This record gives sequence, C-alpha cells and structure tokens, in this order.
Amino acid sequence: MTQEWWRDAVIYQVYPRSFADANGDGMGDLPGITEKMPYLGALGVDAIWLSPFMRSPMRDAGYDVADYCDVDPLFGTLADFDDLVAAATQHGIKLIVDLVPNHSSSEHEFFKAALAAGPGSPERDLYVFKDGLGPEGNEPPTDWLSHFEGIAWTRVTEADGTPGQWYLHLFDPSQPDWNWENPKVHEYFESVLRFWLDRGVGGFRVDVAHALFKDQTFPSWPHHPHRGNVDEAGNRAPQFDRDELHPLYRRWREILDEYEGDRMMVAEASVTPDRLWRYLRADEMHEGFNFEYMKAPFEAEAMKRAIDLGFENNAPVGAPNSWVLSNHDAIRHATKMGYPAGTTFGEGILPSDPQPDADLGLRRARAATLFMHGLPGAVYVYQGEELGLPEHTTLAGEFRQDPSFERSGGTRAGRDGCRVPLPWQASAPYYGFSSGGSWLPQPESFAAHAADVEAAAPDSTLNLYRSTFALRKQRGLGVGTHAWIDGLPAGVLGYVNNGVAVIVNTTGEAQALPAPFTDAEVLLASVAVEGGHLAADSAAWLAA
Repeated sequence: MTQEWWRDAVIYQVYPRSFADANGDGMGDLPGITEKMPYLGALGVDAIWLSPFMRSPMRDAGYDVADYCDVDPLFGTLADFDDLVAAATQHGIKLIVDLVPNHSSSEHEFFKAALAAGPGSPERDLYVFKDGLGPEGNEPPTDWLSHFEGIAWTRVTEADGTPGQWYLHLFDPSQPDWNWENPKVHEYFESVLRFWLDRGVGGFRVDVAHALFKDQTFPSWPHHPHRGNVDEAGNRAPQFDRDELHPLYRRWREILDEYEGDRMMVAEASVTPDRLWRYLRADEMHEGFNFEYMKAPFEAEAMKRAIDLGFENNAPVGAPNSWVLSNHDAIRHATKMGYPAGTTFGEGILPSDPQPDADLGLRRARAATLFMHGLPGAVYVYQGEELGLPEHTTLAGEFRQDPSFERSGGTRAGRDGCRVPLPWQASAPYYGFSSGGSWLPQPESFAAHAADVEAAAPDSTLNLYRSTFALRKQRGLGVGTHAWIDGLPAGVLGYVNNGVAVIVNTTGEAQALPAPFTDAEVLLASVAVEGGHLAADSAAWLAA
C-alpha cells in the first residue's frame, strides 16, 4: 500500500440489504456485515463501499434518503454503525459510505416543509420547484425525462387544494432534486459530510456526481438520460456535467483534507471519458469509476481501447484509474459475458429474454477479472462476484421492486437481478443469508456458488480472487505501470506490470504463448496453462 491508500486499494461494495441478515427478518443489516468481517478480512480487501443504509422509505432501495444522519431501522442503529466501523478497523479495512446529493426522499423533513410552505418560500427554495407552462400551468416546466421513465416533473397540490407548482425529480417522483443554487443546501451537506467523517468513515462514494446543478434557463432536452449527456448535434445536456460542480467538489475536498487518515471521494460520474478527468483534479475527487472497461465486451480490441482511454484521460491530472466490472446498477458480468458478441443490454434481464450460457459467462468473467486486477490503479468488487455469482435472470415480475420496472409497465427489467441476497451456505435455508427469509428470492443456481462450497474448492472463483488480491499487493501492481506486449495473436491481449505479464485470450480456442512467455512461471491463471498454451476464454499472470 502507498501512503495514499486509495490509489491501489481493493474496494468491496456491500449492498447492505443483500449481504447478511443477523436478525432473521429477511433483510440484510449492519450487524450482519459486522459478523462477516472475518470473511472480508480473509478475502484481502482494503475498504468497503457501503451502499445506502440511511433512514429511507426505500422507494429506491435507500437512494431516497429521508435522514442523512441516521441509520434506517431496517439495517440497525447508529450504535450498530459504530460497531461496524470498529470491526472493520480491527481488520485493517476502511469504510466508504454512499452519499446521495442530487436528491432526497420526498419524506425528508425539508421537502415536507417545502410542500407546506408554498410557492416563493425559503423552504421551497431548497428544492427545484417551478410554475408549469400553459394558461393554467398544466404543462411541465420542461420536457426533461426521468431515469426511471416518464416526465421528470410532478405537480403538487397546494395547501388550499388547488393544483400548484411542479418539482423536478431526475429519478423517481419520491426523489425530489435539491436546489444546489441555494447556499443553504451547501451548508446542509457540509454538515452531513462532517457527521460521517467524525464517526470515522474513510470517505464517500458520490452518487450521480455529474448531476446536482441544472441550467437555470431550463431549456428543452427531450432525450432519455440513458442516451448520455450529449445529443446528436453535440449539445450538452442542461441537467448534467455542469461547470458549477467543480467549485463544490473543491470545497468538499477541503473538508476531507481537514481530517487525518487520507479520507477520499470516488465519483459516480456518467460522463464521456474525455470529461471524467475534470472531476479528478488534484483538489477535487480522488477517483472516478472507469465505466468504459465495465461496458466493453469480452474482445481484445474493445478491452484495450477502454484501458487506453482510462490512462490517457487520467494522466494529465495524475489520478489513478478505478476499475470495475459489476455493481448494483449493472448486470453481473458473469452473466453478461455469457451472451454472443454484439449483444446489447438494458439494466437487467427478464425471464422472457434470451438466457445466457452460464458456463461460458463465468469462464470469461474470471478471465476479465484477472486481466483487470493486474492493472495499476484501484479495483472495485461488487459483493458476490468473488463467488462467480450470476444475475438472477428468471426473477418473476411479482418480486421485482426496482422503480423502473413499475414505471415502465414491466418492459424494463430493472436492477433487481443483480441485487439478490448472497449465498453463504449451500445446505442452509436461504443459503445462509438469513434464518427467516429473503427479500428477493434466490435462484437454485446459487447453491453451487455458496461461500462454504467455494472456500473448500481450490480452483473456485473465491480462491482465485483471494490469490489475486494477495499477489496484486505482493507485486505492487496497483502502483506499477503497464506496457502493452506486441506481437500477440489476434484476440490475445497482454501487458507487463512490475515483472508480471498479464495475458488474456478472448478467442474460443487455445492460443500458443509467444516467446519469451512459453516457459514462464505461471503465477495465476483462470484456467490452467498447459503445454505453453493459454486456454480459450482465459487469462494468466506469468513471471516476466
């Protein structure tokens, strides 16, 4: 580890409701995470990114925050949180918490006060309220669309019972957007940062860090947010990636720098690679997720292009890359890679959709993971990927809870398939996640991936991850440099980092390793290297 621990850290994302349930109510909780801390310590992670656990009505799985400075009773108490920090510290693990600054819950006390106070009030100015268009104000203020389908505005009924103003919600109507033009919103979030920093957190993952500020002229933008932040003519979206964000993040960086322990921020900024570096300047965010590698298909040229983009765009500001393959908003890569090249994906997979080749997907996922973890920078791991967990692709609609599934009339699968609770014990009820239930049903395929089964199998995905993390630290790969290897066969990609040759074969046939790697010592492999050949859809680390 370097002095700046975050530059080469292995950061493990815990989705609290699906990690481990200590009280048997079918919902994961903070005490459950604390109980599993020895598992995370043995895995070899440096930090935990804890998805939202704050008080919330849970319309969007906790990303609708009603109280930023308390723990939701579903997950425990502030005392449980303090116990979790203490347990993590004992295992040398830092805790990064999710911060949701673009919007609150409609149950937040400030929003309820805004509704009661009426138009033009200081309370209402904490959020984005506007009069509607048309003679009676019956039309939304703009044509902006929600991430969760439909228009991004909802009209309120005023205290006297008449139709009133509209409020902006880039996500669900239960998630009104804060008005970041108001200094009081800045003051409020500074107090939230300090509240959690004082409790010992190692930093923050900033949700939709490219949003917050909006063009105050509120121009037309009829495009769905999933299409990106730029239209066909090259015009930038009025509600994303605005220059006003950067003074805000510089101020937050000043606050973090006041605290000992090298506290950090990582940006979830869905911007083009040539714009991400603007969030990562030396006085702003420390890291930003490199989503290009996550989106790249299992093809050598696509993977190389994504990696090159990351290094080229971060180099001017000296920021490390933050590599990731799966998270709570994306199809698990062990499933995504089980589809033919060129397959396009939404947020999830429905039972009526074509189903993946599970064996091929896991084989490729292990290879893509091993190839990524040899790169310089930080790596982010989504809970369960170390078990090779697949997406739950046959989850019935009656169980789905993602707002996008409901708001789309069931045409969009939503993200529930990647959020299914983890399997800890193959033979236990609910696979050891809970003694009393599971908030989402687990597929039968999870039994083969249970942690107790994988721990006992030398060639399991769990043991591959453990070995990868250990060797990555031992060889200093996170703070090394990468140099591409020339002359590899088509479909084979490789680089050298700190004396380790990292090579992946993305073809469906075994490929001969070229000199000087034919007889090199095999340090790690997703599939055994035999006779100087790298197996189909596999990767290896070789002594260089």
